[in-house]
Amino acid sequence: MKVRTVLGDLAAGELGVTDSHDHLFFRSALLPGQELDDAEAALQEAKDFVAAGGRTIVQWTPYGLGRGAEWLPKIAAAAGVHVVAATGFHRAEHYPAEVLEATRPKLAEVFVRELTEGIGDTGVKAGMIKVAGGFHVLDQHARHTLSAAAEAHHATGAPIGIHHELGSGADAVLALLVDERGVPPTSVILGHLNRFPDHELHLELAARGAFLAFDGPSRGNNATDPHLFECLAALVDGGYAGQLLLGGDTTTARARAATGEGPGMPYLLTGLRPRLIRRFGQEVVDRLFVENPASAFAAPWGGTVRS
Repeated sequence: MKVRTVLGDLAAGELGVTDSHDHLFFRSALLPGQELDDAEAALQEAKDFVAAGGRTIVQWTPYGLGRGAEWLPKIAAAAGVHVVAATGFHRAEHYPAEVLEATRPKLAEVFVRELTEGIGDTGVKAGMIKVAGGFHVLDQHARHTLSAAAEAHHATGAPIGIHHELGSGADAVLALLVDERGVPPTSVILGHLNRFPDHELHLELAARGAFLAFDGPSRGNNATDPHLFECLAALVDGGYAGQLLLGGDTTTARARAATGEGPGMPYLLTGLRPRLIRRFGQEVVDRLFVENPASAFAAPWGGTVRS
């Protein structure tokens, strides 16, 4: 099992300390003026993450939202960090109507091509699929993109990461991907669960076997930090420490540490990790940052493993 990075496939055990959900590049009409499209700023953010002890960044930016694929290998090499890129498709409101019309009929084909051949003409291969659910229920667009993700998973083995609107609807996502489409739960990463701090629901989701991602600490529009530790404690006490992932989910320029007003990627390690160690101990925290990402993002990719 290997992890597909922008510089080639890597043995899963080589990931090291991992930010399991973040963005070096991201652009959406829903966030005007806050585009992450500055390569120098992205490089500095990656360097700051590495300086804090980080080793791998998993970028969940999907198709059509300014992934910066041509820049990712250069940033990975210059910063000394592994970077995993994503294929996939976000919620409909992130895209112009003409992009939706042109792309939706061939989503599975696009996903497979970007996972196996490369993104556009860059030759940079995606290492995961990022799609989105809905607010509590799945609309037609969500069902279509999730089904395309399942088809691409069965063709490649790639893991599937899910954006959940305000952290909701993860049970509906598992029903479609796992129950209807036959995706193994261990290939599903349920994102943004920190935005829906329902311990009982989290335990039910974990019992299904999926990975649970708590991402976006100190986001200005989500009071995630006050709930994070109790959510994690309920899952650790329930025996699910081996299914938990943590990420920064930096999506706006002002959230960056290097150029804005926010904590950015380094906060995951400089601000959050010490508190987690005090609460849960080093062994549990190593699972969240090192061991679990190595399992969650691994797939049976063909070819030669990069050393």
